[in-house]
Amino acid sequence: MTTTAPTHPRPVARPLARAAKIGPRIAAHAARHDAEGSFVAEAYDELRAAGLLRAAVPVELGGDGAGVAELSELQRELAHHCGSTALASAMHQHVVAFTAWRYRRGLPGAEATLRRVAEDQVLLVSTGGGDYTHPQGEAVAVDGGYRVTGRKRFASQSRHGAVLSTMFCLEDPERGRRVLNMAVPLAADGITAADNWDTLGMRGTASDDIDLVDVFVPHERVLADRPWGVVDPPLQVISSIAFPIVSGAYLGVAEAAYDAAVAAAARRAGDVLVQRQVGAMRSRLQAARWALDGALRAVGDDPEPARETVLAVMAAKAEVARAGVVVCDLAMEVAGGAAYFRGSVIERCYRDVRAAKFHPFTPEQTLLQLGADALGQPTAIT
Repeated sequence: MTTTAPTHPRPVARPLARAAKIGPRIAAHAARHDAEGSFVAEAYDELRAAGLLRAAVPVELGGDGAGVAELSELQRELAHHCGSTALASAMHQHVVAFTAWRYRRGLPGAEATLRRVAEDQVLLVSTGGGDYTHPQGEAVAVDGGYRVTGRKRFASQSRHGAVLSTMFCLEDPERGRRVLNMAVPLAADGITAADNWDTLGMRGTASDDIDLVDVFVPHERVLADRPWGVVDPPLQVISSIAFPIVSGAYLGVAEAAYDAAVAAAARRAGDVLVQRQVGAMRSRLQAARWALDGALRAVGDDPEPARETVLAVMAAKAEVARAGVVVCDLAMEVAGGAAYFRGSVIERCYRDVRAAKFHPFTPEQTLLQLGADALGQPTAIT
């Protein structure tokens, strides 16, 4: 009698290792897309080939099952090679991660979306950063759903995605002003993407405006009905998932500037001023890493709504933003005049990292929320 030994699938490298492998090929196109202000298309070809756009899809549905911490590390690694690739794909990753959160709770539509991401690696586009608590655009109730009209800003990958995760305002005669979270196919009638992304940094993200004019959205594509102007429980979960992933991208940008500056400073390693500046960069990066690690521990991989978690995430994001700007400023000083030229990695990081301060809450808004909470005053987080 003979027996057949069980077969096992060949181990597949985790997303972080796959990102490190394709990183140099992504970096090869980064300067050109930055100069042109064009979408980092080759990088997305690499992400698809490496299966990284399905990293957050649960294993049983065909993905890697990556949690928030692993996704943050993934985007951080990508940013070492191209900030635009890291930030733009972070917007896809956090929507997929939140959809996985919904799937684990048996919420409608989540499994179908995740299977599309797993099988076809379609891109999900988010407008949450530009909308957040006070979204632009209006929804009007009609038979079977809503008609929505509005312009959405900062929609990374705008002309390259399949589904738009967005928000619209609804004037409810009984409940007042409400916010509807929706998943809208970008191929729907009435949707157009502008070609207007011409910015200081993160120029390869294709974060063009998206116009929706009288677009019909059926009831089944409305994922949440929330109060206007506050971070309510669903938005608390979204924030807890999204912003550590986004922060990972900006931390990676600052680390790339630091590495380039240290390499450039090798010829002046004995200069005590250079030593101090490098030490200052290293110190700020360490503190930012600790802040993000602490927030990730608070979030875990399956967060529940919690004011304290949102505040921890926002504090960490603010620390990464402030540290990133300081580090990139110092990197240019350490590297000297060569870093001032277009095409320099440091010069690109110097511009890219400044976008970190525009995500909600901004660093100043975060200080306000932290202070109000400590003093027992009302905050935007319900």
